[in-house]
Amino acid sequence: MVSATDAPARILVVDDDPTVAEVVVRYLEREGYTVDAVADGREALAHADAGLPDLVVLDLMLPGIDGIEVCRRLRAQGPVPIIMLTARGDEDDRVVGLELGADDYVSKPFSPRELTARVKSVLRRAGGVTAAPVPGVIEADGVLIDLAAHEVRVDGNAVALTAREFDLLAFLARHPRQAFGRDDLLERVWGYTYGDTSTVTVHIRRLREKIERDPAAPRHLATVWGVGYRFDP
Repeated sequence: MVSATDAPARILVVDDDPTVAEVVVRYLEREGYTVDAVADGREALAHADAGLPDLVVLDLMLPGIDGIEVCRRLRAQGPVPIIMLTARGDEDDRVVGLELGADDYVSKPFSPRELTARVKSVLRRAGGVTAAPVPGVIEADGVLIDLAAHEVRVDGNAVALTAREFDLLAFLARHPRQAFGRDDLLERVWGYTYGDTSTVTVHIRRLREKIERDPAAPRHLATVWGVGYRFDP
């Protein structure tokens, strides 16, 4: 539950199915969040223009402006956390959404309790709260990771990362030369004991594009074939 002493997080639910929207709103409000719901992409963007929410629950299948385009425009406005709602089998759209910067996704039909847990996890990490915060700075051949400031620089230039991208990079950098499987990373970084490991793959790809001089031949975020990924300092 949201503490009475804290301002409740503002959540925007975007779904054209009134039944789904009603259930999601009810469950999130029960947790103490302030929740608004809109039924299409235009309304979602207009709502965000008036003030970015703390998190968006976004259905990909929307009338008019679809969820992918809404995600793209929201990410252009700022680092607002986004959880996508996708139909089972829409893997291509899901991957595109993750590559655009969405933090997570939940497949329909879904458990409202699972969605609520995902919302809590994403908000916690977006707020910079981790299970074991580690102060200090990690430097590796032009890449500087300031764990306390939640900041990354490459060759002196600040790099914009989502909260989840930073968490993934920081976790790997704190365990140099140690290979982790995608299931391990999903559990340790996302906090999920189950889920689609392609989420990890997409986040690694995005990180390579942002911190590697040549993403096609990464020096730091290495693939360990048959195992997963490791950070090479």
